[in-house]
Amino acid sequence: MYYETLSQNELAREFEEVKKQYEAFKSKGISLDMSRGKPGPEQLDISNDIFGAVTAEDIKSASGVDCRNYGGLDGIEELKPIFAEILGVDKSLVIVGGNSSLNMMFDTIAQAMTHGMGEKPWAAQGEIKFICPCPGYDRHFAICEHFGIKMINVACNENGPDMAHVEELVKDPTVKGMWCVPKYSNPQGIVYSDETVKRIAALKPAASDFRVFWDNAYAIHNLTEPDAKLLSIQKLCEENGNSNLVIQFTSTSKITFPGAGVAAQAAGPEDIVRLKKRMTVQTIGPDKLNQLRHARVFKTVDDVVAHMKKHAQILRPKFEIVLKNLEANLGGLGIAHWTKPNGGYFISLDLLPGFAKRTHALCKEAGLVMTGAGATYPYSKDPEDKNLRIAPSYPSVQELDMASKLLCISVKYAILEKLINQ
Repeated sequence: MYYETLSQNELAREFEEVKKQYEAFKSKGISLDMSRGKPGPEQLDISNDIFGAVTAEDIKSASGVDCRNYGGLDGIEELKPIFAEILGVDKSLVIVGGNSSLNMMFDTIAQAMTHGMGEKPWAAQGEIKFICPCPGYDRHFAICEHFGIKMINVACNENGPDMAHVEELVKDPTVKGMWCVPKYSNPQGIVYSDETVKRIAALKPAASDFRVFWDNAYAIHNLTEPDAKLLSIQKLCEENGNSNLVIQFTSTSKITFPGAGVAAQAAGPEDIVRLKKRMTVQTIGPDKLNQLRHARVFKTVDDVVAHMKKHAQILRPKFEIVLKNLEANLGGLGIAHWTKPNGGYFISLDLLPGFAKRTHALCKEAGLVMTGAGATYPYSKDPEDKNLRIAPSYPSVQELDMASKLLCISVKYAILEKLINQ
């Protein structure tokens, strides 16, 4: 049944039934959390071999570097080919760092603000702007807000950002950058189409210091087979005479340990020199022992891919139970639609405009914590108040079954209470 086809009496009866279900959940005093996309304990357990991968008698890298000591600012050599293959670049363009790619993104923006990207510092150029595909990753938006960078919303469809809009925006010389999560995007799970990647690589921005921040956080985070393919952005940039257009980021945060993984970034030949020069002042070297532990366990990309299949076996049932409950409880009502991703960490739920905040509040009142309504948009302002991000990775399947049912009841409650009062 479509809610819009029901009479007021039918809507009232439906609301009374939904209200009873909601009150029954509230009475249980539950405490559930689907707010952040962090690995569950069983996922962390499959990486425990890393702890024993380095011993006191064997602490040198393949090139003979004592990983206990200073030096090696751009990381140990063993990991560079692995990250290079994941990101589709030459290993000479890779920096291997600490545990956080977000830290690398923040630092790169900070460097551009204070010292520029081949031009005057961004902070000395007046108001500057960033293109922000929406819905998107809240921490990207938080970085821009921290530095006072004005954010411009660009809608995403199943192929990625609206490229006609992007191509128009980059004609403005005050537009200095663009965020992208090109594979299994946060929160929609989109994989950028070949055409989208090619159009990004072919951009001709008015600002010579414009950069695309290509956060490939979920590059090998598949839930199903076969793996979705993403074109190499760096190679396409080089073909278009844009070798320094894109700066890429990735990490093992959702491969091994979020708090003790390894991050990497890659950039064009001029930018990589600029980034490494900064590091000579910023640090005396990353945690090379942790890098060495990862290199001992993952000798090739094939080793990483095999490891990620173990993650998929754990995550797939969690996504399946959420999607099953969404379809069973919201399907056919004409009040919501959602993505069905083949990888990544999130499901994006779009409601009728105007109901995300109310649904979020009802979930919270009944004991379910979710990412804040609006968080997937710059300044936490969803212009239509319709998007909610679902993060199925951390709770158990049993908890997710209960949480997703409560979410569906809250959605129906929020919409029905409005419909019966119209």
